[in-house]
Amino acid sequence: MGIKIKKKKRGVEALKSRYGRLFVLPWEIGLILFFVMPIINSIRYAFSDVRIVSGGVDTKFVGFKWFDYIINQDPDYLNRLKDAVGVFLVQLPIILALSLILAIVLNQKFKGRIVMRAIYFLPVIIATGVIIDYLSKSGMIIGATSGETAGTYGNMINFDKILENLGLPDELNELIAGYISGIFNLLWNCGIQIILFISGLQSIPDSLYEVAKVEGCSKWEEFWYITFPMLGQNILLVMVYTMIDLITTRKYIMSMAFELMSGQQVYDKSSAMLWLYFLIIGVFMAIILAVYNKLCLKRWS
Repeated sequence: MGIKIKKKKRGVEALKSRYGRLFVLPWEIGLILFFVMPIINSIRYAFSDVRIVSGGVDTKFVGFKWFDYIINQDPDYLNRLKDAVGVFLVQLPIILALSLILAIVLNQKFKGRIVMRAIYFLPVIIATGVIIDYLSKSGMIIGATSGETAGTYGNMINFDKILENLGLPDELNELIAGYISGIFNLLWNCGIQIILFISGLQSIPDSLYEVAKVEGCSKWEEFWYITFPMLGQNILLVMVYTMIDLITTRKYIMSMAFELMSGQQVYDKSSAMLWLYFLIIGVFMAIILAVYNKLCLKRWS
């Protein structure tokens, strides 16, 4: 009897694996058809002089010329790179912690929790290309375009005008307005993360918390010994999603390279900017994931 059950479980797992590969297959096909070749071309452009000619693109291999230029001669690149890395390292833990706290609150049983969940998810819906473009053109949102959602939530309200009525010094008004806008911007970036954390919280068996109550554990102990370890894989997923979302936001290096590509059709220098940026951020991502895997996942498994 035990052997039959074991075979049945193995069959179910194999079936789930096949279904998973089937669902991922359209994405893999789209990746190969529409992303692989542009990525290869961008790597080639980063090491070449690129000229737009009739009928296509003419490239001439120049090695590390553009990397040397953006590091040693470009007046803005290193400053923007420093700002981008700084924002990445500061906002990542804040977004993770804020998303987890809000997910725990929204996972509680209280009246109107469905409405509250919808409110926190609204920025994700508004941030879609068509909606954000329409709101920007209509003047409802200032300074936001498709692909540039960071800062959009904060721009819905002009905090400077509100604080001016309090009669505070201009320097203090500017400081307070910056902090308030930063809070709104962080909330804007938490929608998907909150949903992912809620799904993880709902997958934790209630029996674990019941045993903890019988043993006299406090809520703080329940969080650190049950909730946090059981969310290990969800935290990893949210961490990867947040890191990718932060580095692809059209600010700092991304906006600089996008302006060169779209406005001036400079594909060699802009490609070098992006690949150096991704390389440096990729190193930080690898370190963060390796530390999390060693200190958390391996200890919890």
